[in-house]
Amino acid sequence: MLQSRVRPARRPPPSNTSTPAPNLPDEEEPEDVFGAFLPHLFPDDAPSFHGDPGQHLLYASPRYGDLEIMVPTYPGQSHNRSEEIAAGLSDRKDGLNQNPVEEGRKLFAHFLWNAGMVIAAGVEDAAAGKAEAQMWNVDGERVLELGAGAALPSVISALSNAAAVTVTDHPSSPALSGAIAFNMTHNLQHRGASSSTVAIVPHEWGILSDPFSVAHKAHFTRIIAADCYWMRSQHENLARSMLWFLAPGGCVWVVANFHTGREIVAGFFETAVSLGLEVERIHERDCMTTGDDGAEDEA
Repeated sequence: MLQSRVRPARRPPPSNTSTPAPNLPDEEEPEDVFGAFLPHLFPDDAPSFHGDPGQHLLYASPRYGDLEIMVPTYPGQSHNRSEEIAAGLSDRKDGLNQNPVEEGRKLFAHFLWNAGMVIAAGVEDAAAGKAEAQMWNVDGERVLELGAGAALPSVISALSNAAAVTVTDHPSSPALSGAIAFNMTHNLQHRGASSSTVAIVPHEWGILSDPFSVAHKAHFTRIIAADCYWMRSQHENLARSMLWFLAPGGCVWVVANFHTGREIVAGFFETAVSLGLEVERIHERDCMTTGDDGAEDEA
């Protein structure tokens, strides 16, 4: 299961001396071990997201080893955000109405989502030469990730020999305040120099007159959009960005968890087709179960 690839990272406390800290194995708390096994114990209730704001997670990559992924956070936001969401608590304590789009961005940027993990696993399998995964191949491709959040697919794409990887999120996204830069730089540097050219750029969907957009029209051969569909009001803007940046012969990977809702995802496809994009194929995958051979089931 993809769920079992994620566990909390144990970062050593800063040292006050110049003596290097000993290289000791990480020690996991009992509750962390239990939490990592919840998807196995209760597969029907496995979460669609992982982590809390500002938390560091370890993503166990079969090909590249443990990748340390920092979950984005707003300054001063609770580090128990997932518990607060479950309890129905809002960010504001004064009861005033808030901009739902901005509040939504705050909410959904602060996790590592399963949809991103699905793309990361597919790209990694393609890099490993698995024939059934070659639709995810990024070798030599120019990759753009929209609404990247923690940007795990971009990290894996850069490690999998993409020619260039451009990571974008909304200009107000907390991910641009350090999480994306940490995740890309830390994981690429720890595995030697990547052959990919990496850029991190703010981008608001549907706004295509800025210098970045003008310079990269019809430029990207692979576009990643994982769990970007929950705001119906942004479907047209998102599709316009896809259409603008997509190179001739390129493809867009649209991946969404079912927590988004079938109707909403279907609505996005309808909007995208009406604007000129074509749907090549649709897959439905169960990330919670495995077959008799140990492989993850896919429909």
